[in-house]
Amino acid sequence: MERCFSVSGDSGGLTAPASPSPVSPVLTPTPPPRRARVRYPAMVDVGKWPLFTLLGAQEVSRIRQACVFGTSANEAIYITQDDEVFVFGLNCSNCLGTGDSQSTMVPKKLDFLRGKKVVSLSYGSGPHVLLATEGGELFAWGHNGYSQLGNGTTNQGVSPILVSTNLQNKKITHVACGSHHSLALTHDGEVFAWGYNNCGQVGSGATANQPTPRRVTNCLQGKVVMGIACGQTSSMAVLDNGEVFGWGYNGNGQLGVGNNGNQLTPCRLAALQGLCVLQIASGYAHSLALTDEGLLYAWGANTYGQLGTGNKSNQLSPVQIMAEKERIVEIAACHSTHTSACKTQSGQVYMWGQCRGQSIVLPHLTHFSCTDDVFACFATPSVMWRLLSMEHDDFLTVAQSLRKEFDSPETADLKFSVDGKYIHVHKAVLKIRCEHFRSMFQSHWTEDMKEVIEIDQFSYPVYRSFLEFLYTDNVDLPPEDAIGLLDLATSYCENRLKRLCQHIIKRGITVENAFSLLSAAVRYDAEDLEEFCFKFCVNHLTEVTQTAAFWQIDGNMLKEFICRASRCGAFKN
Repeated sequence: MERCFSVSGDSGGLTAPASPSPVSPVLTPTPPPRRARVRYPAMVDVGKWPLFTLLGAQEVSRIRQACVFGTSANEAIYITQDDEVFVFGLNCSNCLGTGDSQSTMVPKKLDFLRGKKVVSLSYGSGPHVLLATEGGELFAWGHNGYSQLGNGTTNQGVSPILVSTNLQNKKITHVACGSHHSLALTHDGEVFAWGYNNCGQVGSGATANQPTPRRVTNCLQGKVVMGIACGQTSSMAVLDNGEVFGWGYNGNGQLGVGNNGNQLTPCRLAALQGLCVLQIASGYAHSLALTDEGLLYAWGANTYGQLGTGNKSNQLSPVQIMAEKERIVEIAACHSTHTSACKTQSGQVYMWGQCRGQSIVLPHLTHFSCTDDVFACFATPSVMWRLLSMEHDDFLTVAQSLRKEFDSPETADLKFSVDGKYIHVHKAVLKIRCEHFRSMFQSHWTEDMKEVIEIDQFSYPVYRSFLEFLYTDNVDLPPEDAIGLLDLATSYCENRLKRLCQHIIKRGITVENAFSLLSAAVRYDAEDLEEFCFKFCVNHLTEVTQTAAFWQIDGNMLKEFICRASRCGAFKN
């Protein structure tokens, strides 16, 4: 049976050696498949991340992949369905790759990457960013004080650069960033490392910095690596046989090798002997491992209960947790946080560790449907633990499908004729959504009746808007037409539609139409709207009394308005 592997980034220890800058999130998304397999993109709402609330609904609908990163979740990159790459946010250390150091609240396009399908993306603490494309190319930009961009210099990368030294004819499938070092995995299962190396995180056997990509060998020589991950100053790899290796900083036991000594070359996690690991996810100073049997293991720092063991004691070797729960199918952690999460076979999502300031020492069952929501709502900072993929393709939700089929002649089984124009609908939808139609169809409708209904008491824009509301829950009409829709909503006893119409009218009231709207509110017994329009007319009395609508109104209505306004003191000097 073919096995699939994925790895997520971790971070170095709580007692890490001196680092040039504070830790930033490391994003190491699920690596692309070697062979054909079914993939299930994350169904997520990017609006859960505050930064994405800056985008309009239309722009959000174009997003195919997204990543929020930075020490305060203050930078973002996203890829559209057309494979255009956009960035926005703080731009610390030129990590947006826009060619300048300016922050931006308005997304900027990275034309250099246009049309290049992204398969992997990660970032470090500088931050610096790595990006791998479907064609196997590797691009880097951002902080480069320790040659973590792999171009042989320490100059800032203000724009994406192609990393090619020692990678000619190599197809990069997965990337991972540490604090100031980088890893890349090739299609053939080779690992290359470069950048900061004070604790051996490059795996060269020494502690000298590495300015360009260098293949990691030693214990990995001749082995096929399926996944990689980085901590602040540590690195990990998962082999095709399920073995796990770690190297670099190990002050809190985050390498899981049974001690807290640094490792300058890859070292196998002996405690996992006999287990086949499919996925590794590591947080700020702890790590999680998921086996092919759905078993979950944890090790490393435990100050906030992030290991889920029920206490706050560090673990130098992997220990099993959640043994009494059902099969685990996904684990999640992010190296900028002390938060852990997992998802079970039945779709239940658990979280533990540091959750909005609380230390949760045992896995807590949430109401979330995916692990991404845990990090959006409870992690600090609220970064993304993986490169998120939006499900666009051919999939439509029930609401989207209904919206799409409104006024569709191909699928409709009923037509309304209004002002000589047809509106195509579905009897079943009308019966489900509207009591008026439910009663009509059940009481008067037979199979041999005609399938065209004539409507003469309402205009075409009004009636079409009403029917569209039944499919979409939305109304898009100018205030003047909303008066007619308010009449319809009153006649059909559609209270929610009535409230929507009143809201539209309130937003569109002007001196010119105020008295007409007031008259309509009185006519349709809309008390809140009547009070609103009355106050508007009184506040703008001089201008309103000079409009044509004021003098064309019914005499009784005009008299009632003058008396009521007088009682409010509107005519006092």
